[in-house]
Amino acid sequence: MTESSSSAPGKDRHHLGGGRAIRFGVLSVSDTHTEDDDVSGQLTKDLLTGAGHSVAKYHLVANSVADVRDALDPWLNDREIEAVLTIGGTGASSRDLTVNALEAMGGRVLPGFGEIYRSLSFAEVGPLAILSRATLFVVKLKPVFALPGSERAVRTAVERLIVPAVQHLVEELER
Repeated sequence: MTESSSSAPGKDRHHLGGGRAIRFGVLSVSDTHTEDDDVSGQLTKDLLTGAGHSVAKYHLVANSVADVRDALDPWLNDREIEAVLTIGGTGASSRDLTVNALEAMGGRVLPGFGEIYRSLSFAEVGPLAILSRATLFVVKLKPVFALPGSERAVRTAVERLIVPAVQHLVEELER
């Protein structure tokens, strides 16, 4: 194989990781935390910046469809933000409304993320993994990852799925 071959490292469109830093919006969704005590939100920001990406916006809102929509809509129209992570509101209770908000915003589901996340989560927490509605949506041509609110869930999703794949995902959505 020659260096100019399309399958050489860095030449193949289907790659993981890479050198491009992605600009994220991070939205925590909680009825019990504030921005001051949002440990999972801070962990998310630390993991993303530690991987060479940046966090352009961060905010915490109540667990309501209207609050999630009102926070995300300007971000999804902001050219500075290339991808969004939401944290919290993905469980089975009637108060977990992040997924509902993203569906109401016309989000298109990319099912592989949720399937693989729940598989990884099953290895860590067992059958309780079925309670997660972790999902990857595409809204206004931007990826929006809906993650559970626990630190373990954030670490699993960000380190094992999002960081390795987000650059390629953003590039595909920009095509």
